[in-house]
This record gives sequence, C-alpha cells and structure tokens, in this order.
Amino acid sequence: MAVVVLDTDVISGLVKKNLPAELDSKLVGHQLITTFVSVGELERWAVQRDIGARRRAEIEQWIAGPIITGGRDVSRKWGELMAYAEKRGRPRPVNDSWIAASCLVHDVALATLNVGHFGDFARHEGLQIIAS
Repeated sequence: MAVVVLDTDVISGLVKKNLPAELDSKLVGHQLITTFVSVGELERWAVQRDIGARRRAEIEQWIAGPIITGGRDVSRKWGELMAYAEKRGRPRPVNDSWIAASCLVHDVALATLNVGHFGDFARHEGLQIIAS
C-alpha cells in the first residue's frame, strides 16, 4: 500500500464530501497521511469559520492520524525549494513549499486539487502529484 500525502484542499473536500470522484477513486487503497502544515491550516480554517461539532470531529480525525512533521531534512529541502523557485522567477507559496518539501524528503506522492501550486515542483524537483 503506497503512502499518499493529502494536501489541505483534499482533506477539506473529504470533510465536506465534495472531493471530485476521479481523485477520490485514485486514493482508494493508499495509506492517506497529512503534514504538519495541513494540521495548522485545518486548525486555522476551523477557528476562522466557527465550524460545528460534527465537522470539527471530522477534522480532528485527520489531525489525529499519521502526520509528517518537520525537522532538519524537511527544513533544508524547503530552503532549497524556495531558493530554486525564486531563481527560476517562480516564487512559490510558503505553505505549499513546506508540503512539497515534506513529500520530497519522505519520497511520497501528494494528492492535491491545486496542481498549479505544485506543478513547478513536479517539473523541476520530481514531486509526484496525484490529481483529478
């Protein structure tokens, strides 16, 4: 069973039950995990939107599941990704860069709905993307 990191937008789609069927079917049979970045983004989203108890419980399931944390290797990879992207004239969003660095260091694919945010990392750094 391959490990796949879920971008925050994919987790949101799973919680809201509106993930595109094509992407949902591609995730079947994989171990689904998240990153420390998505935990923070989900917490922010929950607090900002004053979500209800049911949706909060669904988010808590993802936060309680397997998580890729930061660390020296991920931090170094993030610095490299940011520098290379800037040198190419394509600076990337900070949080997306952390997620990409986490996936690259741990050699796992990323499921995302925001291919445009990560396509540069796929082309230049070898990030594996699963999308609809």
